Order: sequence, then structure tokens, then C-alpha cells
Amino acid sequence: MAFHESQLQAIRHKDGPMLVLAGPGSGKTTVITHRIQYLVEEYQVEPGCILVITFTKAAAQEMKQRFQTLMKGRRFPVSFGTFHGVFFSILRHAYGYQASNIIREEQRIGIIRELMERYRVDVEDEAEFVNGILSEISAVKGEMISLDHYYSKNCSEEMFKNLYEGYMDALIRQRLLDFDDMLVMCHELFTQRKDILAAWQKKYQYILVDEFQDINRIQYEIVRMLAAPENNLFIVGDDDQSIYRFRGAKPEIMLGFTRDYPQARQTLLGINYRSTAGIVDAAGRLISHNKTRYQKEIRAWRGTGRPVVTAVWEDARAETKGIVEELQDYVRMGFHWSDMAVLYRTSLEPRLLMERLMEYNIPFRMRDILPNLYEHWIALDLCAYIRIAGEELAKRGRAKRADVLRVINRPKRYVNRESLEGKEICWNEVKAWYQDKGWMVERIEQLEYDLKMIGKLAPAAAVNYIRKGVGYDEYLREYAEYRRMKPEELLEVADQLQESAACFKTAGDWFGHMEEYKEQLKAQARSLEQDADCVSLMTMHSSKGLEFPVVYILDANERVTPHHKAVLDADLEEERRMFYVAMTRAKDRLHVCYAKERYGKEQERSRFIGEYLGEVES
Repeated sequence: MAFHESQLQAIRHKDGPMLVLAGPGSGKTTVITHRIQYLVEEYQVEPGCILVITFTKAAAQEMKQRFQTLMKGRRFPVSFGTFHGVFFSILRHAYGYQASNIIREEQRIGIIRELMERYRVDVEDEAEFVNGILSEISAVKGEMISLDHYYSKNCSEEMFKNLYEGYMDALIRQRLLDFDDMLVMCHELFTQRKDILAAWQKKYQYILVDEFQDINRIQYEIVRMLAAPENNLFIVGDDDQSIYRFRGAKPEIMLGFTRDYPQARQTLLGINYRSTAGIVDAAGRLISHNKTRYQKEIRAWRGTGRPVVTAVWEDARAETKGIVEELQDYVRMGFHWSDMAVLYRTSLEPRLLMERLMEYNIPFRMRDILPNLYEHWIALDLCAYIRIAGEELAKRGRAKRADVLRVINRPKRYVNRESLEGKEICWNEVKAWYQDKGWMVERIEQLEYDLKMIGKLAPAAAVNYIRKGVGYDEYLREYAEYRRMKPEELLEVADQLQESAACFKTAGDWFGHMEEYKEQLKAQARSLEQDADCVSLMTMHSSKGLEFPVVYILDANERVTPHHKAVLDADLEEERRMFYVAMTRAKDRLHVCYAKERYGKEQERSRFIGEYLGEVES
């Protein structure tokens, strides 16, 4: 196999630290496996002294298999593993831990839920809150942050401290550890027991780390300790593809490598063997707008190819219809469904596209677990309002208690649950319960009036009335403030529901569509095999490491990508890296789509479009 000069520099490197900047499609896995082969065969390094660390089991397994193929099936005891796998192995030798000591995800969730009950934490979406807290606990451990200096995104600092300490107490009592503890405890072990550290340093004299841009602070500190004193640390990655800040990954760690190791050699794998020049050059113009990065020039190996297609659509419905029709055109041209992927910034975006794919009977596979919009608590609230207003019971001034309890204080009306007795609620009886409080009677009468208005309206108008007339949007803003969320996160869900409702004339039709959509999602999950010929739908995050002949980027609008949460320069640079990753998944054809209008509001195209088109100077 013929190698480029920069690849040979990396493969033939022996001692000391080395930084390999590996652009998209540059053959980094080939370089890593051939470097291991070179160490063993040319430099006579003992295979058992070589450790290769990756971020996923699948990547470790693939690396191991490719190395074995390279060595023609001969067995060599090179260690391949994930950070957590390697560090847990060290803890197992030191403390006798077994797999049974690793806490299961449902146990973690259960501990937080118990603590929420103990501290009377009241939230609308419990699952979302629990996941948020567990993510923050992971961040605190991974970044080695003191609780005294941590500002929670989900609750007050005092409450987060209670939840964090309660969670850790539960783990200690049950002699359990989570994945972050594997890192924390390994760091403590190496810091406190220099003899144990020395033994592992002697065992692993050559360390190779793949996808180094995804490393977090504590992982880096442990690897540095393990590599000392020889510092035969060979790291491979691309700071332009660092997209996991929410998990603690920071491109600054990779950017600081040559500062930590001034003697480190450095090389750039600057040839993209995957994509055509039209795609590579456009992606290069985009990422050049980031300031916190290694400057690099990436060239395409495969020729010019077609330019990136930038498509503007009148609205989101026209956008999804256009994409689906183009996918069909590609199949007629000889492409397979599996040659094509649609990428998007968040899992809220693809619902309209999925509904359109179902309508056209086009097979597709979701790479991410997609939340069902119609099962979101906001959807349940809006549907409860519409049911109360439209059911037969409404004509007799009655409503189902379950629906009433769901929305009676959304927005706040300060209605006591004790006034709502029986399976059916009679509004006259509620007013009688409050007969000595005239202001409460007025609130119930206002609710009755609102329900009568809602009952006369088509679904989209009904949703709009609930949001604006009843004051549900204001309730969402108050709840967002309580949860330390941006109100846009909740208002966007309401916008999507209103957009969906606009396609139906009656509430019955809309509710029927919700059930059908839920069943179709289940059917998709059941029926599609891993190797089925179908279009891939996934977030930009999930697309990393993959490639497709044809790629569509959905909703390239401001506040979608870059996301409205991205305010700081570091956030915007991460958003740009995500768009760069999405662009460089395409081998032959790349389509970037955006809409001029959505939710009845004018939309602005993403700034990233102007950047990759070269309209904006870097």
C-alpha cells in the first residue's frame, strides 16, 4: 500500500510524544494500525507493552480486527480498549472490583428519583430533569470541578449539591461505581500509590489514543501519568471535529498538547480520500472562520466533483417535500436508499420529514432515539385542553378529572385539588366550593369561557388560543425560568405542535394522526434490519465517523444551526465544527437546505452558508 509522506512520518515514529492531526477521510485508522505493525516488526517493541485507547467498544474492536488482518491472523497481545475499559481493568486489579460493581443506568435513574421525592423536587418532565442532573454529575467528575464552584443548569446550587451528595452516598453504601467513578478513582489511585502507577507505566510503554479531540480533562490527566516518564504518547485526532463539549471534551486540550510536550513531533494527514474537492473546499472555507484551532490545509484526492447545492424553500413543508422528491430522483438514477443520509442539528427537527417519508413509503432508519413530539408533556397539556373543550361532557359543564388536573393550574389559577372531586368535574360544583371567594369564581368562569371558545376552533386555532388567549405561553416562560432553561426550548415544542395541528380540520383527525404516527414509529423500530436498504436520518453528533455518497443537511437556519443556545464564542465555534462534521460526511453530493418561513415567522439562513460559499471573509 502506497502512503503519503505525512502518513509515513506518523507510521515510522518510534519514541517520544507525537501529535497527528487527521483531517476527515484521511485514513487515520490505517495509520494507527500500520504504526503498531511498525513498532512490533521494525522496532521489535514487545506487543504487550502497546496500549491503544479509543472512545467506543465498536471502534476498539474494529481497530483490533484491522490490526489482526494486517498481521495476517497472527496473534499479538496488543491491548485495545476504551478509556473506561482500560481504567476499570486497573481498578479491578487494585480493588477487586467486578462487573457487578458497575451501576446500571436504571439504578442511577432510580437513585435520583428517590432523592427528588426526598427533597420534594417538582418538575413537569421528570425524565428530562433526571437525565440533566446525571449529565451534570458526570461533568463535575470529568472536569474535576469543586461543588462550591459549580453553577447548575437544572436547579439551584443547593439542590444540586443535595442531589450530587445523595447520589454519591448511595453508590458508596452499595459499593457501586459509575463510568465517571472509574476515571476519578483511577486518578486518585495513581496519585496516591506511586508503586502501582510505576507498575502500569512499565506494562504500557507505548500508548496510542484515537479521536483525541474528544478527550476530557480527567482522561487526559490519567493518560499523562500513565505515559510518563518516557512519554511515548501518540495521539491522533482533529480539533476541527471536536463536538462533545457537553460531555467535557475541549479542543483546547488537544491545542495545548505541544505546550505540555514541547518536544512533541507533529504531522498533518492533509489529504481527504473520502470527499470530492467541491465538498472539501467548501468545508475548509467554513471551518477557517474558527479561531481556536490548528491552521491546516486539507486537499481532496478524488477530483473536483460537483459543487455543494444550497437550496432555499418557502417553508418547512416545501423543504421536506422537495427533499423526499429528490431522494426518489436519486434512486431512479441508480443510487440505493442506503447511499443517502439526512442530517440535522437536534432531534426535534426531523418530524415533518419523517411524516413525509412515511407518506411516500420511503424506508428510513433513525440512528438516534427520537422523542415522540406528541408524547411531550406540552403536547399532553394542549391535548387535554382541547379534549375538555370538545368532548360531549363539555355540553353539560363537565370534564374528565384526569384532564382537568393536568391543566387546571397551567397557567396558575391557584385552584385547590380538593375542589376537584369525582371522576368527572362539574364546574358549577367547583364554583360552589369557592362561593365565599369571588375572585376564584371569576377565574373558573373565565376558564369556562375559554373552553367554549377553544371548542369552536379548528386544531391550530385552538392551540394558538390556548397559548395566547389562555396564557399557556406565559406559563412556559415562568417554568423555563424556574428550571433555568431558555424559554425558546419550550416555545419551540409548542410551535411544532401548532404547525402539526395546521394540517387537520378537526381535533379528532389530529388525535388520530398522533396515534398513527406513534404506531408507525414503533413499526419502523421493529421492522428495519441493521443492513436494510433505507435512508439514514441522524443528528450531526451521531453522523461523526460515518460517510455517505449523498448527504442532505436539514434546516440550515439561524437559531437552528448555530443553535439558539450558542451565545459564547466557544459555543459558536463548536456549532461551526458540528456543521463541518456534517458537511464532510458527504462523498459525492452535498445538499444544504433552509426554509424562508416556519411557524408563521420569517426565518434567516444560517451564517454558515455564507461562510462556506466564501461570501464572508474569515
